[in-house]
Amino acid sequence: MNFATRGLLAACAALWLGAAVAQQSTYPTKSIRLIVAFQQGESADVLARAMVPLLSERLRQQVVIENRPGMNGSMGIETVAKSAPDGYTIGLGGAGALATNASLYPKMPYDPVKDLAPVTSIASFPFLLIANPKLPAATLADVIALARAKPGELLIGFGGNGTMSHLAVELFKLMARVQMVNVPYKSDAAAATDAVNGKLQLALVEVGAALPSVKAGKLKAIAVTNPKRVFALPDAPTFAEAGLPGFAATDWLGIVVPAATPDAIVARLNADFVATMKRAEVRDRIIAAGAEPVASSAVGLGALIGAEVVKWSEVVQISGARAD
Repeated sequence: MNFATRGLLAACAALWLGAAVAQQSTYPTKSIRLIVAFQQGESADVLARAMVPLLSERLRQQVVIENRPGMNGSMGIETVAKSAPDGYTIGLGGAGALATNASLYPKMPYDPVKDLAPVTSIASFPFLLIANPKLPAATLADVIALARAKPGELLIGFGGNGTMSHLAVELFKLMARVQMVNVPYKSDAAAATDAVNGKLQLALVEVGAALPSVKAGKLKAIAVTNPKRVFALPDAPTFAEAGLPGFAATDWLGIVVPAATPDAIVARLNADFVATMKRAEVRDRIIAAGAEPVASSAVGLGALIGAEVVKWSEVVQISGARAD
């Protein structure tokens, strides 16, 4: 290669690099679409809609929500993974689409670690083990003792096969060494309702789905799956406190963009999402939904995704859990 050719290539590279830097420094210059991998009206969608006006103000561009549910959130996140890595397509996904689906579905259309770039966590949704008031058990130790005394007799409901609440049930049974009958429902709220009316002795559901019935005395709150106690139910012990050290299982929300999105754009999005999360109206909305506000670095979300992929693949393999 002669000096003239080398010079031409260097000049082209410099122009390309300059254009890329200029694009990143002026980002964003047009509206941004936020792919929400949930149905309209679900908790994640409600939180997204609470954040979008404030986020649009910070970005000085309109952020447009596009709901794309399906395959436990993977359909929406697939759209993100296959979009241009320019910061104009962002995804809001849960633990399923960003971690557990990788072991539940034989053919995933994307790799959550390789095909996505993490931006920030948004919130975690702890689960609550609830019991019908007539069940002779007031603590987690009572529930475990009863289940061991009556193997395969207690019914435990949750919000659908392949969901995080399902996997949390499987982890509970493995760690507690108990046998129960799984009863999947179309939603956590439906499972909580049947625990109230006595069709179920137990259910493991998102805190928000059971909170009204617990406060009304229609359900017993046994323990929460969060590593620490939750804002909405400060008197409910964690599973770890109540006798299962190391137990933790929460659903969570994360913001992702396509892999190869420039670091400068990821950093800008992280800063604006984190700032939006700190607004009182957003935090209050998250807590009211029975969730916990969580704003992380991009590296932090990436570490969470990697750890959750490994953890839940082991639970799926041992338990034989399957998605619908």
